[in-house]
Formats: sequence, structure tokens, C-alpha cells
Amino acid sequence: MMACRGRLVPCVCLGLFGILCWVWVSFASDQLSPEALDAVDRGAFQPQSALSEMEFASISSYRGPGNTDRRSNKELPILLWWSGGLFPHFPGDTERIDCATSSCLVTSNRKVQLYKRTASIIFYGTDFRAYEAPLPRLCHQTWALFHEESPMNNYILSHAPGIRLFNYTATFRRGSDYPLTLQWLPSLDYLLEPVPVSLEKKNHLRREGLAPVLYMQSHCDVPSDRDRYVKELMKYIEVDSYGKCLNNKPIPEHLDDTATATGEEPRFMNFVARYKFHLALENGLCPDYMTEKLWRPLHQGCVPVYRGSSVVADWMPDNHSVILINNFPSPKALADFLKFLDENDDEYKKYLEFKNPHHITNTRLLEALETREWGVNDMSKPNYLNGFECYVCDKENARLAAERAYRKAPKKNQLPQPKMGNNSHMGCPLPSPGYGDIQDLPADDGWLQIWPQDYWQSLDQAEGLESLIRHNESDPSLLWKHIQNIAVSRARGKH
Repeated sequence: MMACRGRLVPCVCLGLFGILCWVWVSFASDQLSPEALDAVDRGAFQPQSALSEMEFASISSYRGPGNTDRRSNKELPILLWWSGGLFPHFPGDTERIDCATSSCLVTSNRKVQLYKRTASIIFYGTDFRAYEAPLPRLCHQTWALFHEESPMNNYILSHAPGIRLFNYTATFRRGSDYPLTLQWLPSLDYLLEPVPVSLEKKNHLRREGLAPVLYMQSHCDVPSDRDRYVKELMKYIEVDSYGKCLNNKPIPEHLDDTATATGEEPRFMNFVARYKFHLALENGLCPDYMTEKLWRPLHQGCVPVYRGSSVVADWMPDNHSVILINNFPSPKALADFLKFLDENDDEYKKYLEFKNPHHITNTRLLEALETREWGVNDMSKPNYLNGFECYVCDKENARLAAERAYRKAPKKNQLPQPKMGNNSHMGCPLPSPGYGDIQDLPADDGWLQIWPQDYWQSLDQAEGLESLIRHNESDPSLLWKHIQNIAVSRARGKH
């Protein structure tokens, strides 16, 4: 139960015994009376001076074909970007958006947090901290999550108590509300780009001493523990390793720049395209988490040797374009296979057949690229930040309209159905060693001391924040007290 304007308003309950009070009023497990909803609509959460002193810009923007929203700015629901640094509008901190079916005001000005028109708060997953959450969580507001980056950035989101805090999600997982799975793949043409360095040229470079395998990493000590695997692989096959991790080759001076090495500057691209194989190991392991480490070698006509998403095969152009590390029982077995391909041109060429459009057989990939509404470096489509805020805008307007309809005719209309995230929207597994068994690692192993602990401590924080919300706390600094109470309760067998 949670107090709203001096009275108790039932909110949706989570868990077997209904102990967690959710905060979207329309998610009530029992239908609210019109009077109760009116009390919420008249909510006392007025800012001290927020909108009265704020001038909302009204610029010409794209209006969706189904958008007939003619309300003034003062009548629109507000979406608050809690992570101001990600606010996708310039200049200023506030803007009107006209989306596919409705319009909203979006702002990064936190003064509107308590305003009753602020319908939803959008969080950037990397910046989301349990001890900085906007509390108390208000009955009339939803929370939305945007997180396209590595799972390592915030493991709170990989636990059920963390992800179910959010009513709308946009993540790399295909199961999220607004999937960003192919965010690193600009287009089908990007995959079909002709091979810049022919196999004949690569074989010539091999005879001159170039290794068959490239590894370029400067982000070491990550949850996937990729360096441990690569270090073992290097015992059995020659690898040219640039960057700060396992370095055995100096990168050319004209490329010795982080921005150049991680972007697609032509000189850098030509340099790495000379290699037959690219070790493409993500920094975190999670279904559907695929980055430029995978797509760039495919673009260049090199063969990715991949570890990352466990379901990466679902998105490949055909069934013979990537070498999956997890398909080999050992680094030596993988090395032997790479040597075989290096010495057999006909077998190697099979991995590049997808460069012919007629050989792209994955309909899931083709349909996803064709139907996604956001674009990558495509000015004809919105970027995914603007796309997601419009998704939230349209959903919130629909929710608010349904609540108004219910108030007017409760016997004819129903409240919106419960909506919250689950593990299919983000959940990622516990980090495991890149090579070998965890029980065989020494107690002072650096990876062991960081990532498994970070994963489980994130669960503590997710449960602690849930507890803060359940108790209608307004001070996020009480998180640690709630975590301690949960630990004591668990020790006593009561949690």
C-alpha cells in the first residue's frame, strides 16, 4: 500500500504474498474505484515552481500519420530523462515531441519529478544507481529503461528484482519492449560490402610473416575474462595482438589513438582487414549482446572467431559465416581448425559466401533490418533514443486515456493490464572464467575477486531498492540499511 494525497491507493503487488507495492496505479490487482483514480489524478505532487518558471519550446517536428494530438504544451504528459547527459534534444533541456499517435513533453529538468503531469521517468541503464533512485516512487509514474551497452555496466539489471522495477525497456535483448539487438549493424549493405583485401593478398601477407589471427583489445580484466582464453589460444597458433591486452605487436604510429582504433577510420579499417581471422570476444556474455567486434569483421570480409551472445547464430547471414569458440572443446582444438582453414582456401572461402546476397538465408536478420523503425546513421529514420521516447510517449498516452475512460464508465471500460520488465528483457548470467573452471582459480585471482562479487552485490542492491520502494521510503541513502535487514532476514530463513 502507498499513500497518495492523504489516502491509501492500492498498487499492483509482486511476489507470491503480494508484499511488493508497485507504483503504476493502473496496474492495480483489484480495480480501483473512479473516486480513487480521481484522487490520484488530483495528486498533491505539484512542483514548488517547476513548470510555472519553465518555457517549453515548440519546434516543428515530425508528426506520425496517426497523430491528431492538438493539445497545447500545458496539457501534455511529461517524460523526464533522469540521465540528463543522454537527453536527445539540443539545445535546451525541454522539448515537445510529436510521435506516431500522440505527443508529449520531454525534459531533463529534475524539478518536474514530483509534478503530477510527469507520467514517466526514463533511465539510462549505465547511470542507474540504486542509491540515487528518485524516491519515493510515485503512484502515478512509470519507469522506463534504456540500456544498449554491455551487461557489465550495471548487473543490477540482470537480476529479476532489478529489471522488474521498469515498466518499459529498450535493451539489446530481443525480448525487450523496444529491442536494440542490431544496433551495431547499420544495414544489409554494410554486410555485403566487397572484400577490401583479397584472399590472394592475405595469403601473400601470410608468407611475409603476418599472423593469421588478429586480437586488438585495450579493455582488459572484463567479466567475460576473454584474455585468459586468448592467452591459452596463443600457445597453439600465431596471433598478432595489439592494444594494451596481451600485447605482442606495436600498433603503427598513425593508428596509435584510441578513437581511431575503435572507430572505422579508413586507415584503421585497411590495417585490420589484412587478417584472415579476428578474435571477436565481447566484454560481457549475454544473449543478443553483439557489438562491432562481430559485425566489423563480417563487413571487412574477415572471419570472426566469436564468443559473446549464446544465440548469435540466430542473427548470422547464413549458417557458415562465423566460428563459435564455444563449439570447440579446447583452445587447441580451435587453433587446429583455424590452421586448417588457413591452409585450405576453398574451405576458408565458404565463410565469405554471404557476401553474395543470394547466399543470405537468415530471414530473421533480413526482416529485422527491414522492419526496425530506427536507423543507424540513417537520417530518414529516427535514432533509437528518439524512437524509444516516442514509444514511451505513445504507451503513456494510451494508459492515461484508458484510465480516463474507466473513470467515466467503469462498467464499460477496464484499467490497463500490468506491465513490467522480466529477465527476457535483460537478464544476463553470472560471469564465468574465460578458460578453465572457477574452482581451479587461486583465491587471489584478479578476475575472481571482482566480477562474481560484483554480480551478487548487484542483486543485493536490486533487492534493497525494491525494499525501499515497498516501504515508501524517500531517502535512497537508506539502501544499505535495507540490504542489511534483508541479509539478516535471509540468515534467519525468513527471506
